Amino acid sequence: RALVTGAGGFAGGHLMSYLEEITNWRLYGNAHMVPEVPHNTERAEWVTTDLTDRGQAAALVDRARPAYVFHLAAQSNVPLAFKDPEGTIMNNVVGQLNLLDALRESSPDARVLVVGSSEQYGLVRPEDVPIGEDTPIRPNNPYAVSKIAQDALALQYFLTYGQKIIRVRPFNHLGPGQNEHFVAAAFAQQIARIEAGKQEPIIYVGNLEAERDFTDVRDMARAYHLAITKGEPGDVYNIGSGRGYTIQWLLDTLLSMSHVAVEVKQDPARMRPSDIPTNVCDNTRFTMRTGWEPRVPLEETLRDVLEYWRKRET
Repeated sequence: RALVTGAGGFAGGHLMSYLEEITNWRLYGNAHMVPEVPHNTERAEWVTTDLTDRGQAAALVDRARPAYVFHLAAQSNVPLAFKDPEGTIMNNVVGQLNLLDALRESSPDARVLVVGSSEQYGLVRPEDVPIGEDTPIRPNNPYAVSKIAQDALALQYFLTYGQKIIRVRPFNHLGPGQNEHFVAAAFAQQIARIEAGKQEPIIYVGNLEAERDFTDVRDMARAYHLAITKGEPGDVYNIGSGRGYTIQWLLDTLLSMSHVAVEVKQDPARMRPSDIPTNVCDNTRFTMRTGWEPRVPLEETLRDVLEYWRKRET
């Protein structure tokens, strides 16, 4: 029996699909609301739960009685975190606290994957790249602070109560189904709208010079399964491709797949108050432990993202 929190979200939905495909586990998907087109309707049971409510979190764990818990539920949008830092920290930290306490009471032997973020490292210096798990943290947004707190809380529960908690810090992942608040989806949606005649042939962008480590979400789902089954409780693992791509490359690649001419304009509203130039991971610890490596070429990922938005906008 496996519980996936945040199962209605982008990564959670892909993880549910992957678990349905490769395991015989009884799956429980937790979300604020059941998706309109839920993944894995054949075997998964969907539960709407607010994890910030202690009683609801306990009821969810009692119902699922999981052997595995993938904790993905979080407010993960950085611009929104700047607008609502209190809500972001409440959702991410208190929600996890309630979940871990519920597991400690009724499923103490469950293996738990706590999903952090590369945002935890914050303002990395050039000499810190590629970023290892021991790189100093210098958070530069409220979302990063919330994920650091989640990470520390998970470690504390492992050390204090012996819960079998594995922590991961995934770097950027993308793919079909991601919403337009994230960079590749934002570009693809605009291109699709231009192709459909719904938007003038201008695409609005933020900082194109930033370099990021991108992984296909389907590779990330496979990584989460390997992490929870092969990871060492108490340990933390970076997950990413180990390669850097500029946002400019991302945009140019998507534009090369379009059949219309598009003008590019910078939009100050799309610039973060604090940004870092390079964010690329050292994935050695994770690959040595699990044998994982990314399989889906990023060009294929971007083509799938664009096709997803073309279908949405036609």
